[in-house]
Amino acid sequence: MKSVVCIGGGTGQSALLRGLKQINNIELSTIVAVADNGGSTGRLRNDLNIPAMGDVRSVMVALADSEDLMTKIMNYRFDQRAGELSGHNLGNIIISALTIDSNDFYKSIVSLCRILKVKGKVYPSTTENVVLKAYMADGTIIEGESEIRESDKEVVSVFYDQNVHTYKQVLRAIETADYIIVGIGSLFTSILPNLIIDDIKKALTECKGKVIYYCNSMTEKGETTNYTVEDHVQAIERHVGKKVIDAVVISNDSIPQNILHNYYLEGAREVVLSETKHDYRVFSHSLLNFDNGLVRHDPQKVKESFVKVMRSM
Repeated sequence: MKSVVCIGGGTGQSALLRGLKQINNIELSTIVAVADNGGSTGRLRNDLNIPAMGDVRSVMVALADSEDLMTKIMNYRFDQRAGELSGHNLGNIIISALTIDSNDFYKSIVSLCRILKVKGKVYPSTTENVVLKAYMADGTIIEGESEIRESDKEVVSVFYDQNVHTYKQVLRAIETADYIIVGIGSLFTSILPNLIIDDIKKALTECKGKVIYYCNSMTEKGETTNYTVEDHVQAIERHVGKKVIDAVVISNDSIPQNILHNYYLEGAREVVLSETKHDYRVFSHSLLNFDNGLVRHDPQKVKESFVKVMRSM
């Protein structure tokens, strides 16, 4: 039985976990970013002074035993007919209510994981109400994950201006893992918000498990404009302060030209490998699907990919 820990956030991490939960003989845990301040999550954070719950909710649903009524409830979003509830996600409200009732964000997640019959363990990277900030290439500092995403400015680095800590369960998961998967997700606003927490950074640099980075297939305007695979890895290791990546997994799928064109119009490009020699192993696998004209990681292909990686490392 191998222990696997995933670190990330956003829709990419959910796709990754939907694939990994199908693999037999692994103990799966995930560490999720809680810095989001947009949409329903942002409104609840501001009103209730609690950590961001949106990505945590998405991950719990992704790891649920089956897509039943409860998972549909967790994903339900109120429309404009709901008045002040308009735009809110019901799952976010449930997590918020449990957090207020127990005065314990992590405990509320554990309770919901039992109800959803989650295959694995879900850990928010911190239980503190954190605000992500970024140094931009033009010398400005932008505050807030959503504002960083929407600025379209080039991001140099992200940080917290407060001492942020994690908790023993997270550190224990990293310390005992056979494999630690970083990704899939937005580099500066989904992945790095976890890795810049000092406790997690230290655990990652001292861990005995293999650290595997599943790299994005498309750049993101502002965040990773013109980034290569190597640029993504360098940004991670620059923030961590040490070379920690043992392997990188990239896609070898051919993206249809009409889809690439649509991404080009939005300032996004295909992430390419620019060098032939690396300090880490590079795996090139079929990982993507192109449903609805979008470039997305396919859970089944991710599952098959990681099985190959485990056999090789």
